[in-house]
Amino acid sequence: MPDEGVIKFDLRYTYAEPENPTPPAALNTWRNRLWQLQLIGQQAGRYGGAGYGNVSRRIEAPDTPAGHPRFIISGTQTGALARLDAKHFCVVTDWDVKRNHVIARGPVRPSSEALTHGTFYSQDDDINVVFHVHSPAIWHAAHRLGLACSDPAIAYGTPEMAAEVARLFSKMDVRRGASIFAMGGHEDGVIAFGIDEESAGAVLLNALERSQQL
Repeated sequence: MPDEGVIKFDLRYTYAEPENPTPPAALNTWRNRLWQLQLIGQQAGRYGGAGYGNVSRRIEAPDTPAGHPRFIISGTQTGALARLDAKHFCVVTDWDVKRNHVIARGPVRPSSEALTHGTFYSQDDDINVVFHVHSPAIWHAAHRLGLACSDPAIAYGTPEMAAEVARLFSKMDVRRGASIFAMGGHEDGVIAFGIDEESAGAVLLNALERSQQL
């Protein structure tokens, strides 16, 4: 997978010091937990040695003409790091799916999945957290687990994936506060989202446990 971690959207990035001295505590705690489970990471024998996985959180109500909320997201190619701090996150201030365009600022460029993350926040005001991980166990068992799955022909980090997220979201039951789907065209890619870190993390770990029991 030679293009793993490659930013595919038009990025307007401005370097800036972190807005806060520490990232959101719950988000960072879960990010580090996912790293320990190897759901986020970087390994020589996987994906051409590129880092994988990222997390984000809505941080403000919409403040742009398009009505998009700002969100904080882990930086591109930070998967190798066991622990993150404020310098490893940036803020996405706006995006445009049709123009394949993202605006961000911070000490690091945003994850290559930033456009996909933004699409979740535009779907429902109750979605506050998105986890993108890589799990061969969940991904290969997705259909047996009854998980929704994106079209295998659609690549990650593209406008087409953002549109696919919107399609899947309309079919998923999010009334319990969280949901999950497998990325059919992105090897091992799984996205969990929810009203907070605990709900998104719980649905992800539940799927992992079930997949390992199959």
